[in-house]
Amino acid sequence: MTDLVSRPPTESLVAYFSLEIGLISTMPTYSGGLGVLAGDTLRAAADLRVPMAGVTLLYRKGYFHQHLDPNGVQTESPSEWDPEAYLELLPARATVTIEGRQVVVQAWRYLIQGASGATVPVYFLDTSLPENSPEDQALTDILYGGGDPRHRLAQEVVLGIGGPELLRRLGHPRIHAYHMNEGHAALLTIPLLERAIAESGAVEPGPEILDAVRHVCVFTTHTPIPAGQDQFPVDLARQVLGDQRIDLLQAAGT
Repeated sequence: MTDLVSRPPTESLVAYFSLEIGLISTMPTYSGGLGVLAGDTLRAAADLRVPMAGVTLLYRKGYFHQHLDPNGVQTESPSEWDPEAYLELLPARATVTIEGRQVVVQAWRYLIQGASGATVPVYFLDTSLPENSPEDQALTDILYGGGDPRHRLAQEVVLGIGGPELLRRLGHPRIHAYHMNEGHAALLTIPLLERAIAESGAVEPGPEILDAVRHVCVFTTHTPIPAGQDQFPVDLARQVLGDQRIDLLQAAGT
């Protein structure tokens, strides 16, 4: 088996989506165990020559640096870094619709070299482009966006809806499976449903379409407690995603 750099674009692979991926300590693109797990999974894929690609967000300001005063009070400061020192900027771009706005997304690539000699790419999605408003440019600034639900949901739109489109534009049209590492990437089911409906000529997602989408989706959870699972009010979801996509999810029973 050849590595992913030299594989033909039509070869099928596993797309591994995670809101954080830890690769090296000087790239603050993760906050803890979930990101370390994601990085280890992708390294193992390279070691075992598994055809896989990782998809995550860039986070130009990282997670944060923690500071404690003598009384134990915590303050935070940005953990800024230089993506150009570690990553390759790719020419492909995609757009996602957030609150009715078109947001442009670009991708940077990091190559994991496996012990077997195989290579697995990790794509970092980035909205820091002059075409976007300052608010939208900041979507990929900070991991988890400081806890604001609207910002977090918009980040998940970039990952789950922008990610599959960018993979296609990057030369990966055939995905054998979409692996969602935690529910942060669950919105990728929307473009999968939309594509399956369009290809079938159906009006709504019937049982056959739902089974086809389920067949290519894999889900793992790192924090199996309610506090670790994102939940968003329906009104906010309609504002960010639009009525049509929320209606699609409700028709699919999700």
